[in-house]
Amino acid sequence: MVFAEHKDGKLRKIAFENVSLAKKLGIDFECAVIGNDVDAEELGKYGAEKVVHYKSDKLGNYSPDGYAKLLADAMDKQGADVLLLGATSMGKDLAPRVASRLNAAMATDCTQVELDGNNLKIVRPMYAGKVQATINLSSAKKVVTIRPNVYAADENGTSATVESVASDVDFKTVVKEIVAGAQGKLDVTEADIVVSGGRGLKGPENWHLIEDLASALGAANGASRAAVDAGWRPHDEQVGQTGKTVAPSLYVAVGISGAIQHLAGMSSSKYIVAINKDPEAPIFKVADYGIVADLFDVVPRMIEEIKAKQ
Repeated sequence: MVFAEHKDGKLRKIAFENVSLAKKLGIDFECAVIGNDVDAEELGKYGAEKVVHYKSDKLGNYSPDGYAKLLADAMDKQGADVLLLGATSMGKDLAPRVASRLNAAMATDCTQVELDGNNLKIVRPMYAGKVQATINLSSAKKVVTIRPNVYAADENGTSATVESVASDVDFKTVVKEIVAGAQGKLDVTEADIVVSGGRGLKGPENWHLIEDLASALGAANGASRAAVDAGWRPHDEQVGQTGKTVAPSLYVAVGISGAIQHLAGMSSSKYIVAINKDPEAPIFKVADYGIVADLFDVVPRMIEEIKAKQ
């Protein structure tokens, strides 16, 4: 079963990625959508053939216990033995609740899933990304969260059959209000390109360099913990062990030294570009391309060159 997460009525990219993964594995699966005003049929474009859409007047915002009960009951009813979710804020909160109800083994923030006979072979980073652990889950039921952006959302034009189910689950807790951030702002966990800044920016007055470079590249804006702790940027932009984990196609680290806590949040990026005037900065050990120079000289020139070619 694939849990199709949505936000503001729109299915999230990770939902399509997980559907594509399930299709790639060649296993029988169905999708579960919880909420009223969601276009569940869209999952068919990515390989879903059967979608169960749970609806109720009570299904407004996210409910931890309500969603967990719905998914656990659905797993038992359909005889599903694996649940795939995204390693998102919601997925990280929901997965252990479902696993507890099902007495299931759980693997989180996974970057690779394969079929090994009748078992799942799972790879996930551990110890702040220092090792890649291969895990076999031996329990009858399994709950697995997948890191966003590690699998492509491949369209294949399958037609989905959507079954609407009226839910009578009585929620004990529910999110009453969501205070939204800036409209149109890209989420670093879903962006294909991320530009992050760190202590090397010297102050919030220079952050426009990160924003301008991100804008030129069509990228999301990220930040190191040092920049967030200093009050330069909001926490929802923080990349790292105590922030968000990202896996974009391109990650540009500007003025970031590359402490292990930061590397844990972005080392899965396909290509890493580092800009730092310290040639001994740890970030260069993981970077595919490194520029040893003053960011205040390099970044404006990069922005100018990118805009000139657009």
